Amino acid sequence: MAEAELVIRIEALGEKLAAAKASIERRFIGQEEVVDLVLSSMLCGGHALLLGLPGLGKTRLVDTLSTVMGLKGARVQFTPDLMPADILGSEVLETAADGTRAFRFIEGPVFCQLLLADEINRASPRTQSALLQAMQEKSVTIAGQPHDLEAPFHVLATQNPLEQEGTYPLPEAQLDRFLVQVDVDYPDRDTERDILIATTGVEEGEVHQVFSAAELIEAQGLLRQMPVGEGVVELILDLVRSCRPNTAEATEAVNASVAWGPGPRAAQALMLTTRARALLDGRLAPSPEDVLAMARPVLIHRMALSFAARARGDDLGAIIAQVAETSVAERSAA
Repeated sequence: MAEAELVIRIEALGEKLAAAKASIERRFIGQEEVVDLVLSSMLCGGHALLLGLPGLGKTRLVDTLSTVMGLKGARVQFTPDLMPADILGSEVLETAADGTRAFRFIEGPVFCQLLLADEINRASPRTQSALLQAMQEKSVTIAGQPHDLEAPFHVLATQNPLEQEGTYPLPEAQLDRFLVQVDVDYPDRDTERDILIATTGVEEGEVHQVFSAAELIEAQGLLRQMPVGEGVVELILDLVRSCRPNTAEATEAVNASVAWGPGPRAAQALMLTTRARALLDGRLAPSPEDVLAMARPVLIHRMALSFAARARGDDLGAIIAQVAETSVAERSAA
């Protein structure tokens, strides 16, 4: 594709994304950063983990996204008694009119384009793992038979804080499948006032479809054609490799506090999400500031504090921010 044509297509996509954001924010008020992160994950073809207390609008956001992005949505409420078949589907034995019997596969809610896994950490690890193949390979295997999922396929999972009753920690392998972790916090006073007025009247803000499934797939392909400067590529490598404890490039803070660090999938996620952030901001290429902004949501669920660090009360987010700022400063001085 010619450079001029690529620029025109990226600019047109940026305008379309601005319209999508404006529509989403009619129903999901005052959480622009959360909306940007979730849209970024979808533009990258990935999944997002929304972490926050119940009642902060996480489910409402996903429902709104399904409408605006033109995707077939489904919702699974994860509970301790949920079984894998409740998500994936199962085979049933049917008897035909002539008396013959045959198995028929009944699709579960995972056969959609945007799956809301609500309160995902309330289900047992066995049930949580049922999503691993779907999230990674975009297919599921039932009774030895593979079944492809409809494209695009995205999982937006909400998670309650682990301190609450009836929750199970997500396995590390599943956490790594989420492109970003999105922290949904309490709104400020002015935002909460706007929410109160907008949601307790006769009418609520209407949203309309901006994208179709085909247009989203096209946008995902276009995102991967966005140029990334060599300095940004090296910065991503510096940052990810500096977060791995007991390696030559690890920082002192990482060695003292981190039990394990991010793998290559984290670098891939940073490469994609920095492009998405630039696109949502109306720019044609990512900058070091995009790497800084995406460091926490991409890395925090791919790292873990050591037992001693947890006992000291160390903050993993602060460590990531410190490593990211150091990497930017060293790369700028080089």
